[in-house]
Amino acid sequence: MIDLRSDTLTIPDRSMLETILTAPLGDDGRLDAEGRGEDPTVNKLEDMSAALVGKQAGLLCTSGTMGNQAAVLTWCRPGDTVLVNDLQHLDRSEKTAFDPRFGQMKKAVYHLDENFQPATEEIEDQFRTGSIKLLCLENTHNYTGGTCITEASLKKIYDLALKYSIPVHMDGARLFNAALYLKVPVSQLCQYVDSVQFCFSKGLGAPVGSVLCGSKEFIKAAKETRKLMGGAMRQAGIIAAPAIYALEHNIPRLQEDHDNCATCAAQLQNLKKVIVQKDVQTNILMLDVAQTGITPQEFCARAKAKGLWIRPIINTSVRLVFYKGITRQDALNAAAIIRELDAEL
Repeated sequence: MIDLRSDTLTIPDRSMLETILTAPLGDDGRLDAEGRGEDPTVNKLEDMSAALVGKQAGLLCTSGTMGNQAAVLTWCRPGDTVLVNDLQHLDRSEKTAFDPRFGQMKKAVYHLDENFQPATEEIEDQFRTGSIKLLCLENTHNYTGGTCITEASLKKIYDLALKYSIPVHMDGARLFNAALYLKVPVSQLCQYVDSVQFCFSKGLGAPVGSVLCGSKEFIKAAKETRKLMGGAMRQAGIIAAPAIYALEHNIPRLQEDHDNCATCAAQLQNLKKVIVQKDVQTNILMLDVAQTGITPQEFCARAKAKGLWIRPIINTSVRLVFYKGITRQDALNAAAIIRELDAEL
């Protein structure tokens, strides 16, 4: 079975897992006067992560959802209005900030333009209302097929945010994929946001964890938020050690995932009914199955019966995600199954 449901399916290799056995550990939940925990491996990871994205401090979280929601709940309070994209993972999947049981925040929406860049005119129109307390971006953008916000767009948006004194948070779950595609350091992209979250457990291949980065003052407050969310941990170095290994070894290999995704897309030209994503940028490939006469769920079920495990996504689409452990031959075989399905419909 070729499993392309998500890059969260990466399995840590032995070398990564062995780092846990020798990692110095401590109680990350016991803080010193500066708000640092006692686990030296966690502290090392947080410092490495902050340095990579050009921020002052980092905060290890168990998931991207926790990192994003800790950020939003730190920047905002119940009743505040958060500006999000209409297909943003932070809203569509995570939901916490806008749930009446939890964050109790209001939502305003902007869209992406034809080049998958945030529509700056819409963003400024929302800023002019005076009600926006936080702007959220997503890079890469999950539900549009791993598309990237360019440095030029980020700068334009951040200049607007500064003009209206509105902080910017970026969900950078796949930030390193974006930086690779755009051919710029992650710190160059992150200079245009006030806080950023990225995941270790997707393309970077670690088993658990994400990190939230920002100013020292912001991260100190976010640590309190994380505690309220049940996110304070003890010997969390067993999570941090594989994540450190990922940062030290697995960033360059993301190109393999991009190449395999492009290989699969190239084999799917001129299909009869399935419409293939045109602008394939990173490790995600979207297929529109609206013209097939079956639902995305049924399309995925038929693909699974042939040996390809994929998942339905927004409205009429299905998604293929390439990651560590998926080979070029897997990409070719996946394309062959999609072509076979298309021919049958």
